[in-house]
Amino acid sequence: MIPPSNILLPASYLAERVQRRDAAAELRRAGVRPSRRLGQHFLVDDRVARRQVDMAKIRGEETILEVGPGLGILTRLLAAQAKRVIAIEKDSRLASFLEGLGGRVEIVRGDALKISWPKFDAMVSNLPYQISSPVLFKLLDHQFDRAVLMVQREFAERLVAPPRTKDYSRLTVNVAHRAECEILETVPRSAFFPQPRVDSAIVRLARREPAYKVLDELVFRETVDACFLHRRKTIRNALDLEWLRFAKDHGRWRDSIGRLPFLDERAEVLSPQDFAALSNEIGVAKG
Repeated sequence: MIPPSNILLPASYLAERVQRRDAAAELRRAGVRPSRRLGQHFLVDDRVARRQVDMAKIRGEETILEVGPGLGILTRLLAAQAKRVIAIEKDSRLASFLEGLGGRVEIVRGDALKISWPKFDAMVSNLPYQISSPVLFKLLDHQFDRAVLMVQREFAERLVAPPRTKDYSRLTVNVAHRAECEILETVPRSAFFPQPRVDSAIVRLARREPAYKVLDELVFRETVDACFLHRRKTIRNALDLEWLRFAKDHGRWRDSIGRLPFLDERAEVLSPQDFAALSNEIGVAKG
């Protein structure tokens, strides 16, 4: 609803209306109708975009990866600071629209979850909500220095949740295993077009090696997955239910479980270091 003309409107309200009108015009020019299936909510507040890029502290010799560039509000700002920007876009219409940026920007057409990622120094992205989790897991499998990501606020809270809370999850453990993570800023839903039903948050991940030793990264991940898949059960019961992840013979696996630590605890109680100790013992039990 348009407010009465006799009411003095704040500059932020007027700027927001202009940004939304401009975004709608850009989408029409690109021949794009926002897809709910693809989770397309385009960041239109350039003040938020500038803060996000500033938070990334980009150096001139760096290659930046962006997943889901949308209308390119981040892409343009990144290209002004980085040596190279590689933007992966699934929507072919948006990819064609963005190819006009040229110069330091390389548009890669495809699904970020299916294609191989090139080498990069940092990631700066406004992630589609539906793929935030798998993109983050894929990111953790790559070498990178840092990432500054816009995600759903509830998702951000899961990333930094402490043990013994409902938001503590396998995502929390796997992120903490490989990176320091912090929430830098919450972003209102009004910063997007079309407007989503939830607020967002900007998070920063700084890659680092864990302070503890893990003998087998695959066993560590399988252990975390198995325990959180049955988070209401004890570690003993969760590992018994998921025995095929770790052994070929169920009877022998049950015998091995009895020597493991934390058997009477539940997944939400264990720290990443605890999961490392548990997975190391599982590795020994597997031989």
